[in-house]
Amino acid sequence: MTTTSSRRRLMQAGACLFTLALTVFPVLAPPPGGERAFAGEQAAVAAEARRIVGVGGSVTEIVYALGEQDRLVARDSTSQFPEAALKLPDIGYMRALSPEGVLSVNPDAIIALEGSGPPEAVDVLEKASVPMVVVPETFDRDGILAKIRTVGAAIGADDKAEALAREVGSELDAARALTEGIAEPRRVLFILSIQGGKVLASGTGTAADGIIALAGGQNVITEFEGYKQLTDEAVINARPDVILMMDRGGPDHGPVADQLFSNPAVAATPAGASKRLIRMDGNYLLGFGPRTAAAARDLAASLYGDKITH
Repeated sequence: MTTTSSRRRLMQAGACLFTLALTVFPVLAPPPGGERAFAGEQAAVAAEARRIVGVGGSVTEIVYALGEQDRLVARDSTSQFPEAALKLPDIGYMRALSPEGVLSVNPDAIIALEGSGPPEAVDVLEKASVPMVVVPETFDRDGILAKIRTVGAAIGADDKAEALAREVGSELDAARALTEGIAEPRRVLFILSIQGGKVLASGTGTAADGIIALAGGQNVITEFEGYKQLTDEAVINARPDVILMMDRGGPDHGPVADQLFSNPAVAATPAGASKRLIRMDGNYLLGFGPRTAAAARDLAASLYGDKITH
């Protein structure tokens, strides 16, 4: 079994990556006494829990989709959907949790995406004799279904989770089928931010990379994993047809587009020449939960328009 120190290193690495890109890397965590239960063990450590804290937008969304939302007593700040979840107490950002804040709602179980932290806060929570389930995630079809089944197993809702996984799996298959006839996939550059003239972009192994693939696009950055700043030469050589970014809300679409396309490197690409920018809500686009099939369909429609099959 993985050692405690190696788990901590994985958690720290996941925290850094998500801070840059809304991504997460998980597992299943501790019954009373601090001994963690991992996803592969399918331990229903929170099966009888009536006061659950959800940490991670997709985790909270899955609990609602399973019809078990009455057991939630709090959420983290990334849990923005469904709207009803916003009425729950907010215990803070999943990467900057306060043990006191989490424990203040008197939970009898915590369900969190691995990478939630900081590690010191997780250590305190593990020693508080509150069962904690840390849910694994990979950014593909099977990863979404595994996440649903893990949450379901953890809260004793296996049958509901299996039904939801089948439904979501069918929706994902249908979304992917929309672009099967595309001969030349659109080349997509996902930009997390552009500051000081520097483009911070997604490589492989990220939620952005995963959703581009599900929508039938091609991520133009494959030389590295995670999120890194690109040189001007790398941006130009990537030759994206489309720029994809998160829409963070507010009336900033125009200023963001102006800043983006005034960047000389971006302007020198096919996307810059045609000013092709797609912006979507970050939690919806990168959440990898029950709504991901719809997000993939919407992204495919934006990429290909009437070229996709229906």
